[in-house]
Amino acid sequence: MEENKIKLAFGRKNYILMLVGIAVLAVGFIIMTLDNEQYGLGFMGITLGPLVVMAGFIIELFAIMVKDKAHEKTQD
Repeated sequence: MEENKIKLAFGRKNYILMLVGIAVLAVGFIIMTLDNEQYGLGFMGITLGPLVVMAGFIIELFAIMVKDKAHEKTQD
């Protein structure tokens, strides 16, 4: 029965970090849409929102690069 187990590319920790990254990205884009200045040229649209989006992409990159130790043990 153990031989039929599905092997995923990432571990649980990676997938949780990816979901957190997607949520941070969504929050960043929502922040950019909430800017009341004309053409989105206020603080939220031109500074805060893009910084939050950049943080979301950094979290995504980290989620891909980090190794889940529990996942490595199950692969062996």
